[in-house]
Amino acid sequence: MNSAFLVWVLPLLATAAAQHSDHHDMGWVNTYRQGFNFQCPHGELLVAIRSYFSEQEGSDRLWTFECQPAPETLGEPSDCWWDDISRAGMEWTSTCTRNGLVAGVQSKYFESVLDREWQFYCCRYKRRCPYSCMKTTDVPEYYKEEGEMVIPSYGYFIRGAQTTFSGVLRDRQWKYILCRITDFDCEFENL
Repeated sequence: MNSAFLVWVLPLLATAAAQHSDHHDMGWVNTYRQGFNFQCPHGELLVAIRSYFSEQEGSDRLWTFECQPAPETLGEPSDCWWDDISRAGMEWTSTCTRNGLVAGVQSKYFESVLDREWQFYCCRYKRRCPYSCMKTTDVPEYYKEEGEMVIPSYGYFIRGAQTTFSGVLRDRQWKYILCRITDFDCEFENL
């Protein structure tokens, strides 16, 4: 075999192999087909979500999350709770009740539908209210791809998500609901 060819091809193969196995060292909170319960430390909120799909592992995803301390202007959370739960195989939209912000996620896998149930852990900060809310684009952009969402700018927080499930592809796409929060107390219970 031509040594010049090997000098050219071997680095490409090494790069491809590294990219393929890159998902193994991400600090995943679950293994395939297993449930998980992730909560940010007290006073922190979810700011980034990443997932990796595997059709061979039950059309399931590995998940990892990142938290960040809430701004000092919000103070300490006044209370936290587990909010609405989804049903596996169904579309789901959930926004934290009582003006809460997402500080955790739990999920359970169901082999019968090759999908998961979802639930957000929400925390309320005094009587602060959300405003300037928006939805992200689809995460992942296409089914079965790696998905990643990082809050795009300081001052936005995750309030919930809208998710669709493809019964054919056995995967979900997410649109995360992001909002700003007032620096003052307001009278509204849920916006």
